Amino acid sequence: MLTFRRAFVAAALLLTIFYLTTTRSTPPTATPPVQLPQTFPKTQPPPDSSRQASTTAVSSDQKASSASPIRHGSPSVERPSRSGQHTMQDMSKLSLYDKLAYQFPYDVEAKFPAYIWQTWKWTPAHGEFQFREQEASWTEQHPGFIHEVITDQVAVNLLRLLYASVPEVLEAYEALPLPVLKADFFRYLILLARGGIYSDIDTYALQSALEWIPKSVPRSAVGLVIGIEADPDRPDWKDWYSRRIQFCQWTIQSKPGHPVLREIVSRITDQTLKRKRAGSLRGVDDKNVIEFTGPALWTDIIFEYFNDNRYFDMKHSAGPIDFQNFTGMDTAKRVGDVIVLPITSFSPGVQQMGAKEYDDPMAFVKHDFEGTWKPESERHIGA
Repeated sequence: MLTFRRAFVAAALLLTIFYLTTTRSTPPTATPPVQLPQTFPKTQPPPDSSRQASTTAVSSDQKASSASPIRHGSPSVERPSRSGQHTMQDMSKLSLYDKLAYQFPYDVEAKFPAYIWQTWKWTPAHGEFQFREQEASWTEQHPGFIHEVITDQVAVNLLRLLYASVPEVLEAYEALPLPVLKADFFRYLILLARGGIYSDIDTYALQSALEWIPKSVPRSAVGLVIGIEADPDRPDWKDWYSRRIQFCQWTIQSKPGHPVLREIVSRITDQTLKRKRAGSLRGVDDKNVIEFTGPALWTDIIFEYFNDNRYFDMKHSAGPIDFQNFTGMDTAKRVGDVIVLPITSFSPGVQQMGAKEYDDPMAFVKHDFEGTWKPESERHIGA
């Protein structure tokens, strides 16, 4: 006879069986993987990304304001599929520039990767590593970032992995005759493939990269952050510097695939292989480095980008972008998807060209210039 007590027990048993059955048939929720802190989250809707962005130019004598724009909008981008898949292409028929665009697509709306890349002949664990304070400053200012100090041999193997599908880039890297040339090339290659921050091993992080982009600029509209190295406003500037305005490349922040990085990698690869086949690579000496792979070439390509009608609507521009748009600036300026920082940001305390001291709010990185002028026998990838 089904008593009330028996009915209650039976009902409880049925509920227990039902609970166990349903929980076992549904896979348990996996513990989410630890996520790196996402730098520069989107705070505003993404900018218009038509083939040619709407642009506005300022006259050469306009005073800089906080992130004063020279050209608005973002360049055309080859956004990857949201599924993360690429349409297969015959790479053999593409130019090197297009191969790199296919391999490392650029998405201005993506977040800045939380990587810090530095290079030296030893890692911090090695007893002869002499840049502990500088290296530690980057970790202290960027908790949670992946911070790598890469040795020469690790750099070679890393590039072989990243650029396996673009063998001409690897051939060019391995053919470069001077370690300082490889040092320059490596920073462009790692940022093109992985993005993040590259900074020379002899630099101190004075402030977090979270402070580099003005708060008024959406992080989803910026893909490259650069600083001014030299602004020599003097008649004999050519005796001291290669360019009237020179952008530094000892500290760069970028998202993967940025067109400026794609162009400089293509340019260095083409020139290196051309010289290799002509048997003239050994003729590259220390005096040629700045033009071949260094800040002179870097500066030229950035200015080319600012004036490239593939990315900016030049018909509505007040004129070409040149050194006059940046000389004397003391706050950030935006050109499309590029933030240009004043000389104080990456060169504080140099006591010239308008650079302010290390405690200035716009001082972000201190550069000690260790190893820059060492003899060739002492140079290495991080020099």
